[in-house]
Amino acid sequence: MTARSQTSIRKDVYRRILELGTVSKAELMQEFTLTSSSMTRLLDDLTAQEIIRVSGLGSSTGGRKPILFQTNPTYRYLLGLEISRIYSTLGLYDMQLNSLTSKRWKMDATMTPERLVEQVGEQTELFLAEQKIPKQKLLGIGVGSVGPLDRENGRIRKPEFFPAAGWEEVPICELLEARLGVTAKLDNGSNTALLGEHWALRGRSPRHLLYLHAGVGLRAAMMSEGRLIRGAADAEGAIGQMIIATDGPRFEGRGNHGAWEAFVSVRALEHRVRTQLKIGRPSLLGDRHPDEIRFADLTEALTADDPLVKEQFAEAAAYLGIGLANLINVLHPDIVVLGGPLIEAHPLVLEIAEATAIKNIASGGDYAPAFSLAELKENAVAAGAAFMLLQEWAV
Repeated sequence: MTARSQTSIRKDVYRRILELGTVSKAELMQEFTLTSSSMTRLLDDLTAQEIIRVSGLGSSTGGRKPILFQTNPTYRYLLGLEISRIYSTLGLYDMQLNSLTSKRWKMDATMTPERLVEQVGEQTELFLAEQKIPKQKLLGIGVGSVGPLDRENGRIRKPEFFPAAGWEEVPICELLEARLGVTAKLDNGSNTALLGEHWALRGRSPRHLLYLHAGVGLRAAMMSEGRLIRGAADAEGAIGQMIIATDGPRFEGRGNHGAWEAFVSVRALEHRVRTQLKIGRPSLLGDRHPDEIRFADLTEALTADDPLVKEQFAEAAAYLGIGLANLINVLHPDIVVLGGPLIEAHPLVLEIAEATAIKNIASGGDYAPAFSLAELKENAVAAGAAFMLLQEWAV
């Protein structure tokens, strides 16, 4: 049994009920250092406030059938917002993290911070009206964003490659709180995605989870024993500067020579295909001007089995696997979760990346991590941001 302080016991019991879905008092008593009468009072109090509810009766083991409890999904509601360079997504969730509705915006040259905040405000009002939810039942908004961030002060610092101007030193939590009238919490999108994926994989009881997002850049996050691992600096995108080829290129004149991101990113893949088209390589994209080719064109050509594009995706996937092997050899996760546009483009990417990583892992005994595509796919960051808010709720 785990000893916990009295001030946190209520929150811990609630979170355990949330995690298990339905649970009896006897099952909770196995985990918490409370007397039977204290647990009864706590459960009665949470039930009276409608924070949890009775969901039925369990199976009898000889005596009375036990009362089963679950969290009340409609006690409050949560917003989760992803802010990315390609698109941003807003989701509305109940207190069991069920997705009720969502909206996605393309992050084009017009999507300044102020315009996105206004779009979020207008869409939230539509969500609440459509779902017939009073505004006072909105608990808050969690935000998962591209970094670097000043997480504690709710600021987006100096991210790169946003199409619109103005995405430097943005007090995003302050702006959202002023527009929505609710609490806003900020974290790196890779961290919130990992929280969302950990929730989605809870049935597999993962202990050590590594998450990698491959899109415009590379972002990673690690969790051990259910806790996010944080360093001394906010540097989620720094993983892309891991050197995997000392004689490699310095992509776009920035970063390290031979950095992982120079081989494995949407921008790098676009650049390589354009270069190959300019030297006359045959392709289904040959009738297009190379500089007009975008990632969406590459995924269409890959689906059509274009040899040139398939070759370039396969090369990127192999380098993805090499970098993953480096991370795995250091961190030793039991599950590696892969998400992002590059990975979700085609099953070929995961297949080659996984095979390459396994080939280069210093296994040492029976160790072999499992590989998985992100369960929540494009909704992982927003869903995880909502879950972050729920985790921090004081109950």
